Amino acid sequence: MSVPGWLWVATIATLLGLILVDLVVVNRKPHKVTIAESARWIAFYIGCAIAFGAGVWVFGGDDQAASYITGYITEYSLSVDNLFIFMLIMANFAVPVIHQHRVLLIGILMALVMRGIFIGVGAQAVQRFSWVFWLFGGILIYTAWKLAFNHKEDDEYDPNGGVVRLVRKLFPVTDEYHGSKLTIKRDGRRWLTPMFIVMIAIGGADLVFAVDSIPAIFGITQDAYLVFAANAFALMGLRQLYFLLGGLVEKLVYLSYGLAVILGFIGVKLVLHALHENELPFINGGEHVTWVPEINNWVSLGVIVTVLAVTTVLSLLKARRDARQNVTPPVSQPEPAE
Repeated sequence: MSVPGWLWVATIATLLGLILVDLVVVNRKPHKVTIAESARWIAFYIGCAIAFGAGVWVFGGDDQAASYITGYITEYSLSVDNLFIFMLIMANFAVPVIHQHRVLLIGILMALVMRGIFIGVGAQAVQRFSWVFWLFGGILIYTAWKLAFNHKEDDEYDPNGGVVRLVRKLFPVTDEYHGSKLTIKRDGRRWLTPMFIVMIAIGGADLVFAVDSIPAIFGITQDAYLVFAANAFALMGLRQLYFLLGGLVEKLVYLSYGLAVILGFIGVKLVLHALHENELPFINGGEHVTWVPEINNWVSLGVIVTVLAVTTVLSLLKARRDARQNVTPPVSQPEPAE
């Protein structure tokens, strides 16, 4: 889809406007975010994403709209799995409840900027080098295998790792929070607060997850504009989903298996597309392999929605069954003697 420069500018300006409203208006008075408030904001951001999709359908056509919706759903579903890590980071740094919304907002804004750079590089790569589809497909299939058979990833994640450790080494960090301040001046020198470190941890964690999610959406569409928009809307609604779901995320016990199926499916789709675009000399003599099937976006959308629906329903049924089994039966009282 050909996208003029002014539309890129307008889209980014609109997203920044939404973030500014959230940061200045909604978060001007730190408070504990309620379930009702989260639900309203999630409905608002989903409405924005749907309105954008309607615009894509009107001006770009059915296929482009299907690509965007499929990419948005994929990115949002993959983001739900990230909530486990966000909860771990919040608990590890003992972030005050009233400041968690601000932490997520700034952290996700950082992630959006970094993902934008990642998307720009990825879009250029897939246009110039057909072998990139092999690389992305391999990454997704490997990630799918890890999700399906290795469940130690969340337990082994270190919120203080990588960039966070580097920041602590380079700058002095206070032991206590100072409201929502990122830095304070003490003894004539500038100190970082734990609030700054938490935001770095959230943004860094999301960037790590982008290694999986960006190749996934490039497996659906190679249009950089649609890739960026789907990521942006998914991230914008993610922080509100954090407050709405809370402990309910733990009930989605089959989510990792559903995501594994989705990533594996998109990985196979990328491999098939790589065969169609093949230029590697050791495969079919460097010629395109045109006899293999390609999976269109409508099929992808149907598979992804179906997998998510089935895994969610099965997870909730299991949670209900486990809750019933864990109910302690009432202790029978002895009959009073007559």
